[in-house]
Amino acid sequence: MKPETKLAAGTPPPLDRATVHSYRDGQPGPFYYQRDSHPVGVDAERRLSELEGGEALLFSSGMAAVTALCLALLEPGSHVAVADGGYYGTVGLLRGELARWGVQVSVFDQTAEPPQADIVWLEPCSNPMLTFPDIAAVCERTHADGGRVVVDNTVLSPLFLRPLEHGADIVLHSASKILGGHHDALLGVLACADEQTAARLRAFRNASGIVAAPDPAWLLIRGMKTLGLRAERQSASALELARRLAGHPAVQTVRYPGLGDPVAARYLRAFGPLLSFDVADGERALAVERALRLIENATSLGGVASTLESRARWEGERVPAGLLRLSVGLEDVDDLWADLEQALEAAA
Repeated sequence: MKPETKLAAGTPPPLDRATVHSYRDGQPGPFYYQRDSHPVGVDAERRLSELEGGEALLFSSGMAAVTALCLALLEPGSHVAVADGGYYGTVGLLRGELARWGVQVSVFDQTAEPPQADIVWLEPCSNPMLTFPDIAAVCERTHADGGRVVVDNTVLSPLFLRPLEHGADIVLHSASKILGGHHDALLGVLACADEQTAARLRAFRNASGIVAAPDPAWLLIRGMKTLGLRAERQSASALELARRLAGHPAVQTVRYPGLGDPVAARYLRAFGPLLSFDVADGERALAVERALRLIENATSLGGVASTLESRARWEGERVPAGLLRLSVGLEDVDDLWADLEQALEAAA
């Protein structure tokens, strides 16, 4: 049975918000306190585990999942090598808060050979630079050096890429994005290749209280039912818009792995909803934002509504001043292009 069929089948469980459950004959049952687990969360984790091919755990946000992973698995002096051009929140946490605890962080070109590290952190379709690593080759090299590989698969989802099948040890998702799909549920996911790692993360989640509540878990289950349709439509539209943007005179650079990235083509049949492109400078990027009529000028990605923003406002000199990140939603592709075209002309 294909993943899309599994996702669409059945109905979400009842939304049980109970924080405590009665003991049975004086003994705790499978559910006794929400911080440990709850029925809706377990159902969502089961569905995610089937998608990923490993044991999945829910957390209260994507960054909560990142925090749990780092604090549960790293020690003072541990070295993390993180992909250049990837999600700035991950790099910020590692270099900021975790550096105070003695974690060593380096940034590397994920399209090249990885450095030796305790954890090598990949991000296929990095956000917002859209580079793509050779996951299997990195995993082979890192494992030979005694390290582990974490893959942030937020942009693609397990419908297009299942990193555990290529040797990754842990897969990360901000489920607030394409997995949930409607920008109404804040959640994170870690999926583990081995039970020992999953058990360690589960114990840390329980002790720290970085848990997912029933309401967003229920919304995630609902959202994943349409993941197959959403991901295919968004990817097809993103590819078409990337091609059109590449031919526009006001656009200097377009980043999208579907535009001929040979490594990405070996792993993927579709390339996700996210792309980025550069206009001449930061002033023009902000002018494009202000001129939009259909596309939302907002942060985040993966929702049914398209969003666009200048990333320099958050990331500073880490990205080109004129870089605009576009997350393509479910609107008609010609309507989206008309909005982009008029915004680019207005900003000229």
